Amino acid sequence: MTRTGDRTPAPSDRGGRPAATSAHELAAVAQRLFLTHGFEQTSVDDIAAEVGISRRTFFRYFPSKADVLWVESDAELARLCEQLSAGLSAEPYRTVVTRAVIGALHVPEDQHEWARHRAQLVLSVPAVQVHAAARHAAWRAAATEFAGIRSGEPATALFPTAVGYAVVAAVHAAHEFWLTNPGVDLDEALARSLDLLLPPEPAAR
Repeated sequence: MTRTGDRTPAPSDRGGRPAATSAHELAAVAQRLFLTHGFEQTSVDDIAAEVGISRRTFFRYFPSKADVLWVESDAELARLCEQLSAGLSAEPYRTVVTRAVIGALHVPEDQHEWARHRAQLVLSVPAVQVHAAARHAAWRAAATEFAGIRSGEPATALFPTAVGYAVVAAVHAAHEFWLTNPGVDLDEALARSLDLLLPPEPAAR
């Protein structure tokens, strides 16, 4: 890894940032520090020093240390919305939702450690959970909107509202099960959890 003290910058260097450092790599290091030393006890300076960048460079990637946990969140939400929109009208809504959630949250094997660390922090650290609320609300809104369109009901109706909350709850349950049961496949855990929690589609009126 190129250090900020190196005198010859790499061709892709932007203002002193080590070329080998990506936002995802920075997030992975930060999460390991959070779990080892505690979220509150780990500072931006600690993270920057561990990676070999400056504090200023850290803030080019993330507005705060809590934001490192959401390095993939925008992409995950975009995949969820895209796959919900792509669902065929003839398919059961539960099939579309399950496929969309699994597709949005699928983690390649080489990123399992990062994903497990994120899940552990989100599920166990109150300060992180506060920051997670907005992300959960966005997922809930996407699922609620989809269910409303499918059912022909307003988003404030009970069925779309229940679907939105069920999706978020199922994602939490699946990740907790994944963390506590080594060898379990996350995609399978998500599918099982959604099957248990998604409400039945209301009968056509």
